[in-house]
Amino acid sequence: MEIFYHAIIIFMAGYLFLRVTGKKAVSQMDTFDLLYIFVLTNIISSPLEVESVGKALNYAVLIVIFYKAFIRLSLHNKLRWILYERPTVLIRNGDIDREGLKKVRMPMHELLSHLRVKGYTYTQHIAMATMEETGGISVIPKSEYRPVQVNDLHLKVKKAYLPIPLIMDGQIIDHNLKYLQLEQKWLLSEVEKAGKHVGDIMLATFLENGTISIDDNEITNHENDPYYYTPGKENK
Repeated sequence: MEIFYHAIIIFMAGYLFLRVTGKKAVSQMDTFDLLYIFVLTNIISSPLEVESVGKALNYAVLIVIFYKAFIRLSLHNKLRWILYERPTVLIRNGDIDREGLKKVRMPMHELLSHLRVKGYTYTQHIAMATMEETGGISVIPKSEYRPVQVNDLHLKVKKAYLPIPLIMDGQIIDHNLKYLQLEQKWLLSEVEKAGKHVGDIMLATFLENGTISIDDNEITNHENDPYYYTPGKENK
């Protein structure tokens, strides 16, 4: 029973420590973020091998404090350039920076792969491509090769509207109804008009025109329709 309690304490402590220190995805972490995660996970997992929960939690709290202090210091521009690496230029004005590639140990085929993922096939079309501190590749195309923007065409467009979920996975999202100042009775009425049941709805969203869009568990049969082909032996 004691082992069970220790496991619960360690799990909850790890969860709280990570919540306190931010929500970066692993792919967005810089060197210090990764070091912090490695050290913290080793500390909080040590009681699983030796019974020292209290000591491990004390060390973990200190690591969290050091990390938060480091992040606070990194907000100052002068210190940031010391604590973090600068982005490495890989392409500048269409020319590949061989020294930059050598510095980040990136072969040419990998650079071309990153460009294809971003939607670019020619290095000559790139104004600048850099590897950021997090390891991600940012690409800025030359002005003549960038996607056309609405402002380029001098068009006026209406403000973007984000559909608001009211039902997800068969469950009503009460806080969104409250935000829209709508009653659950109204939502159930709209669902009933559509001939659906709340429990069968994967997603129902509130649209700009005041109606709801419903996506249920039913999948439309597109058998033998070439526009809905999917690879595999299941096609007959």
